[in-house]
Parts: sequence; structure tokens; C-alpha cells
Amino acid sequence: MTDTADTHLIETLLHSETLCEGDFLKARRDTVLMPDGGVSTREYIVHPGAVVVIPLLDDRRVLVERQFRYPVGRVMTEFPAGKLDPGEDPWACARRELREETGYTAVEWAHAGGMHLAIAYSTEIIHVFFARALRAGERRLDADEFLDVRILSDEAVFTACRDGALTDAKTQTCLLWLQNVRSGRWTLDWRRNPDQDSA
Repeated sequence: MTDTADTHLIETLLHSETLCEGDFLKARRDTVLMPDGGVSTREYIVHPGAVVVIPLLDDRRVLVERQFRYPVGRVMTEFPAGKLDPGEDPWACARRELREETGYTAVEWAHAGGMHLAIAYSTEIIHVFFARALRAGERRLDADEFLDVRILSDEAVFTACRDGALTDAKTQTCLLWLQNVRSGRWTLDWRRNPDQDSA
């Protein structure tokens, strides 16, 4: 959201070209008019958007995943997450991803907010959700998806972040939410899962 007081900072699109169009991501180069009348280019990735879920268990524990991430060549610890399908509602995506990746469903959900992951070079927005009153079930992983589900204490994930063992940006941001929700400083608007009501 741009405030009217910020109009002197706005760049205006003059021309756009596609550099690469993959199955998942697109790369674009735009020519823009700068606020001072100059011209520059902006190269960026077009991303469909995603969700991340903070699954709360009893006794101040959470569900996390361990998954190999090819671009960085590492197995990463992260909260369950996934990209939006075309036209998919973020809340529906969050429920789907939690069930598919972990096997868990949740009786109650809360939308915390959105985060732009890499504002200098990507359109990606990740919608942050909390889930509680979890019920275990069977996972439905994609054919090319391999991950382990772990249960960790809040303290363990905070420590992993502090010590540099947990470096995933979306999960680190979620830990800010988790810390403030657990302390009562930030409140959430919880609502029931319609999938549970119809089960």
C-alpha cells in the first residue's frame, strides 16, 4: 500500500519484456520512468504467491519440516509451506499444504498477515497462518516431494534461529509472530476449519 505522501518515490512502467517463462516462475525486465525523469531497468521474478503455516501443538511445541532445498544445496528446517495454485484462496492453500505435507489437520485457524520475501527482485508474497487443535492423519506428498516432519519445542526453534542452524527467512519471520502470540502481545482472530465441520 502506497501513501499519497509517497508519490514522489513512484517508478512508472514504460515497457516490459519476458526473459524466461518456466513452469513455476517467470523472469521479467521492465523499463521504468524514475521519479526524477530518468529511465532505468528492473529485473525481477514473478511468483504466484505462497502460504506458510505455524502449527501449534500442546506444551509450547510446533511442527516443522526438514527438506532439501536445491538452490542452496542444504536440508533446511522450516514451517510447512507451499505455493498457491492459480486462483486458489490462501486459507484453502494453507489447509491443503498442512494436510498434504504433514498429515495433520487443524480445528482452528488464524491468518496472521502477509510478508514480501524478497522485495528487491521478486513479487512473492507469503500469507502467514496459525493452526491449532491439530489432528494427526496420513500425508499426501507430491511424487517429487521428500521431507521429514519433526516436533520441536518453541525454545528449540528459537535456539536454532539464534545459532544459525535455522536460516529460512519465512520461518525466521514466523518466529517473530510465534514469540509475540505466545507472549500475548499480539492477538489472532481464530476461526473454525470448514473442512472439519463437514467431516
